[in-house]
Amino acid sequence: MRVEIWSDIACPWCYVGKARFEKALTAFPHRDAVEVVHRSFELDPHRAKDDIQPVIPMLTKKYGMSEAQAQAGEENLGTQAAAEGLDYRTRDRDHGSTFDMHRLLHLAKERGRQDELIQHLYKANFAEERSVFGDDERLVELAVDAGLDADEARKVLADPAAYADEVRADEREAAELGANGVPFFVLDRKYGVSGAQPAEVFAQALEQAWASHSPLKLIQPDGKGDAEACGPDGCAVPQQH
Repeated sequence: MRVEIWSDIACPWCYVGKARFEKALTAFPHRDAVEVVHRSFELDPHRAKDDIQPVIPMLTKKYGMSEAQAQAGEENLGTQAAAEGLDYRTRDRDHGSTFDMHRLLHLAKERGRQDELIQHLYKANFAEERSVFGDDERLVELAVDAGLDADEARKVLADPAAYADEVRADEREAAELGANGVPFFVLDRKYGVSGAQPAEVFAQALEQAWASHSPLKLIQPDGKGDAEACGPDGCAVPQQH
C-alpha cells in the first residue's frame, strides 16, 4: 500500500502532521507493507530565492494580523509540536523559498533517502538556529546528514532546472486531486486526509485503506468446495458421478 504526502518544509502543520501520521503508522500491523512517498507543494511558489524575511512580519503581512496574534499562533504551534515530541523555535525563525529543498527531495527519492532528508529539513527549519534559506552549503550539509553525496547535492543546487519539472508535476497533481493546502495525505489513491489530524484519524484511514487494498474474499456456496477452473497446470476434467 502506498501513502503519498504532499507537504512543504515551510509548513509547521506539515512538521506536526508528519509526526502524528508516523505515530499511527508505527502502530499499524501492516507497517512493513506501506510505502511512504513525499510529494512537493510550495506554500509560496513565486518567492525568489533571495527573498528571505522573519516569520512574524511575514505572517502579519500575509494574514493581516497583529504581531501579538502572530506570536500567539507561533506559541500555540510550539505547544502542539512539543506534544508530539518535536522541538520548535517560537521566535526568530525566518521564511523563504523552499523550491531548492523540494528539488533535493526528488534526488533523495531516487537515492532511497527521501524520508531522512525531509526530517532533517524540518528539524533544521523549525528547531535549529541556523537558517535553511539562501544558503546552498547549509542544504548540502543537511543532504549529507541524510545520507546523500555532497557533490551530487551541489550539482543539483547549481542547476535550477534539475528536478524542477518533477516539483511542478507534483504541484499540478496536488491541484488535480483537490489539495489546496498541506499536509495532504493520499492513501492508495482511494482515500484522502487533509491537515495535521490526530494520530487516531490516521490510524483509522490506514485501516480503511488496507481493508480495501487487501485481496478479495472468495464467496463459497454453503457446503460446496471450489468449482472447476483452469490454472497453470491445466484444466480440471469434470468427473462423472
